[in-house]
Amino acid sequence: MPVVGFLGAPSSAPYARYVAAVHQGLKEVGYIEGQNVRFEYRWAEGRYDRLPVLATELIDRHHAAVIVPIGGAPATVAAKAVTSIVPIVFNMTADPVELGLVASLSRPGGNMTGVGALAVATVAKRLQLLHEGVPEPADIAFLSNPTNPYYRALETSELQAAAALLGLRLLLLNASSSREIDEAFANLVAQRAGAFLLGTDPFFITARDQLVALANRYRVPAIYPFREDVVAGGLMSYGASNLDAFHIVGGYTGRILSGVKPADLPVQQVTKTEMALNLKTARSLGLTLPESLLAHADQVIE
Repeated sequence: MPVVGFLGAPSSAPYARYVAAVHQGLKEVGYIEGQNVRFEYRWAEGRYDRLPVLATELIDRHHAAVIVPIGGAPATVAAKAVTSIVPIVFNMTADPVELGLVASLSRPGGNMTGVGALAVATVAKRLQLLHEGVPEPADIAFLSNPTNPYYRALETSELQAAAALLGLRLLLLNASSSREIDEAFANLVAQRAGAFLLGTDPFFITARDQLVALANRYRVPAIYPFREDVVAGGLMSYGASNLDAFHIVGGYTGRILSGVKPADLPVQQVTKTEMALNLKTARSLGLTLPESLLAHADQVIE
């Protein structure tokens, strides 16, 4: 029975829905756990330096037929560094060509393919939407994970250019642990930032409840990358659908198990974006969101 190895950069619980989407994609092409495929999971719990060891374990001990990285670039890069033979099916929120993971989207080459959700590419749009919803603050805090250079540099560059056009000042904050998130918000409050923008990083999905709670406790209007952040109580979000992306990953994984080569499967792009707003949170912050935002929202939580 072939083994699909899930290599997770974060902890498992916040990613359960995404893993389920991979399972569903596999099921739709004929692969059902326990019948004709077996799953093995390894989670780095936010310690990205552990990923190469975990990837090696999936390959050497469990003889994984396909590796599915969970958590974007950190897990995908670690898997690529360990093997150039075992197929890898990724979901990237940054451009996989720009990161040197594939030769091109249409002809990836090598042992890798997958989905490019391109959430990183939407970071400038998130800044614009936050400015539209909260037009007064000139200072906006941006939180990124310093242990994830793949997203941090790209997002910071995009944001600095967008902030200059909007006449905003960016306060750059870093966090890679729960304690550092607390410290970042203390810094944000001390410097009187008027709004908050969260970077795209798998650790921040793990820390979703803490991030949303701190933003609301300190009454800082915030925008997040994913709809799930707004469901958890965040003010607004804008980005690609992770569930759609992981569903495609499951289908691709099944096709590879059936004999298709990764090099023959073009990297798909999830171009559909979604915006969510939480009016309950807006009221608690004393905000009235403009009709222009409400009209374009895909989901509005009352």
